[in-house]
Amino acid sequence: MTTPRAIPADPPGRWRALFTLSLALILTMTTWFSASAVIPQLRDEWTLTETAAAWLTISVQLGFVTGAVLSSLFNVADVHPPRRVIVAGATGAALANAVILLANSATPALPLRFLTGFFLAGVYPPALKLMATWFRNKRGTALGIMVGALTVGSAAPHLVNGLGGLQWRIVIGATSGMTLLGALIVAWAVTDGPFPFPRATFDPSRIRSALADRGVRLASLGYFGHMWELYAMWAWFVVFFAAHERQIGGGSESAAAFATFAAIGIGGFGCWVGGLAGDRWGRARTTVVMMGVSGACSLLIGAAFEAPTWILLTVSLLWGFTVVGDSALFSTLVTELADQSYVGTALTLQLALGFTLTVVTIWLIPLMERAAGWQWAFVLLAPGPALGIVSMRRLAAFEKDKAAEAAAQD
Repeated sequence: MTTPRAIPADPPGRWRALFTLSLALILTMTTWFSASAVIPQLRDEWTLTETAAAWLTISVQLGFVTGAVLSSLFNVADVHPPRRVIVAGATGAALANAVILLANSATPALPLRFLTGFFLAGVYPPALKLMATWFRNKRGTALGIMVGALTVGSAAPHLVNGLGGLQWRIVIGATSGMTLLGALIVAWAVTDGPFPFPRATFDPSRIRSALADRGVRLASLGYFGHMWELYAMWAWFVVFFAAHERQIGGGSESAAAFATFAAIGIGGFGCWVGGLAGDRWGRARTTVVMMGVSGACSLLIGAAFEAPTWILLTVSLLWGFTVVGDSALFSTLVTELADQSYVGTALTLQLALGFTLTVVTIWLIPLMERAAGWQWAFVLLAPGPALGIVSMRRLAAFEKDKAAEAAAQD
């Protein structure tokens, strides 16, 4: 019988590394929704149409997808040190976002938002891989905290918007500065962990083989269902809540900004809880629970549109907690199931395909709202988590069969 190989203890300094990189990720990801957070103001100043407003977010997603696909094609996250890729990506995103301050319409802003997303593709996937080099025993918890940092960073522009008196230039300037600060933190205070992945060489065929593995494929399909829901909720919640405030005739002008920060930001706590649960009870099982609750919230949130604000906020906070709480688990599964020499490529490819799906739902939500009202707009998102649940249940069965087969061989 083969003696099971012990998993090495995680090294000293791992929690400091996690804190430092998470702080950097909070700062660098603020540029993602910097323009989306100020859509209500830009509609007045730039006379934005609904289509142009949607494209302010869609262009970021497309830029991220383009950057991620190119990164996967050239195995950037596996061939180059992740820390250097993160610094370059964050610096580029900060500069592209800052130039929006010179724009006076959506026409010049859209390519700049595309570039922002393109450069952010050099931040998020390499950051996940870098942190995985510090953790083996509690990798789900660590990556959960990392995605929680991304979530808080994505919510931060709404907080800046509310505190800044709803001045869009303050939001753009502040988020650009925060992203540049995040790049400096990574450059000066972040190092690779003691569990590096094997060094890769350029091999485009790895893109195809990454999804040929059944475990990676099922984890990715679960992730795609998750992404069908996530970014559309994040992108349109501020507009949804502002419409609620107008409907009930209450609240301040900043209420929608603060409510959106709370509804998205609570997902940071959800990611931490999801990571802990994934390590303790199983990643596939945890994702099934999270997607079940978030899918139910997408069906119920419209019914609370005309309800008192405290009821709407309650449903919103539960939705925000669960809609992203399982996100890191999909990435963790890929780091465990994929060919270890090409983990960065597999992660980046998973993210690229997932973010491509977000373009569809971000574009469809305002069309659905125009046709049926906010009471029904978010119902469109429910099929995503439903399909994700099916994939993750199959993954759980697949992993159980593999474990039984390995036990039989021993």
